[in-house]
Amino acid sequence: MQLAFSSNAYLAHEFRETCQRIAAAGYTGIEILADVPHAWPAGLLGVQKQAIRDALAESHLTISNVNAFMMNAVADPRQPYWHPSWTDPDPHYRAIRREHTLRALELAAELGAPHITTEPGGPAFEGPEFGNQSRDEALDIFCEELTPCIERAKQLGVGLLVEPEPELLVERFDQYLELVGRLGEGQIGLNFDIGHAYCVGEDPQDWVERMAEHTVHYHLEDIAATRVHQHLIPGHGAIDFAATIEAIRRTGYDGWLTVELYPYGDDPDGAATEAKRYLEPLLGAS
Repeated sequence: MQLAFSSNAYLAHEFRETCQRIAAAGYTGIEILADVPHAWPAGLLGVQKQAIRDALAESHLTISNVNAFMMNAVADPRQPYWHPSWTDPDPHYRAIRREHTLRALELAAELGAPHITTEPGGPAFEGPEFGNQSRDEALDIFCEELTPCIERAKQLGVGLLVEPEPELLVERFDQYLELVGRLGEGQIGLNFDIGHAYCVGEDPQDWVERMAEHTVHYHLEDIAATRVHQHLIPGHGAIDFAATIEAIRRTGYDGWLTVELYPYGDDPDGAATEAKRYLEPLLGAS
């Protein structure tokens, strides 16, 4: 297992500098944010894609994942990256999410990334102004919108990973399995976010083995004992990382563990360095 760091902590820095800083912190992998200011797919020309490749080569970084979850470029006033969502009652908003995901898949293929991550549906649209959307209706919409992306991912040989998130349609692992049941086995993969699992009461060390056959990639961050969804540097919260990493090791997983600390934009270098200092001995011990 190797540690990567997500570029979404470096929104104040352009991509080349972000790569340099992540490499200087000792990481060998980077999760590329498919959003402004790093790699918004709809706005990338060929020369910009080549600049991304050059920056990766100069810093000797490998892509762990392409993060297509956030959509800050759209600047939706409801929330800067949950919206536009997969399950928005307005099909025009859903189309923005779908087309962004298709473009992110294309970008991942061009850059040689193994997979992309996307949001697990959207927030609840339960009010009368939304037609009192039920959970079943939301799941039907999600599956319908996701299907062309699944088909394109297969054509490109790029994985499409869904990341359960607190307060969204799929926030728990049983809900992820429900989605898999609707779509069919092998159509999507799981991005197992350690912190998100802890937030919804599913202590990660207890779920790693159960979800191993679905898990393709991991996100790491700590969460306070309150289980409030606020990403913390590993070691600053209540997650048992020693037990969790040991559980991952026992499954035989040998991929990337990507540290995701986007709230630390004021000091991403410090967060990246401290996270690696905390996690590296646990990886060595495992």
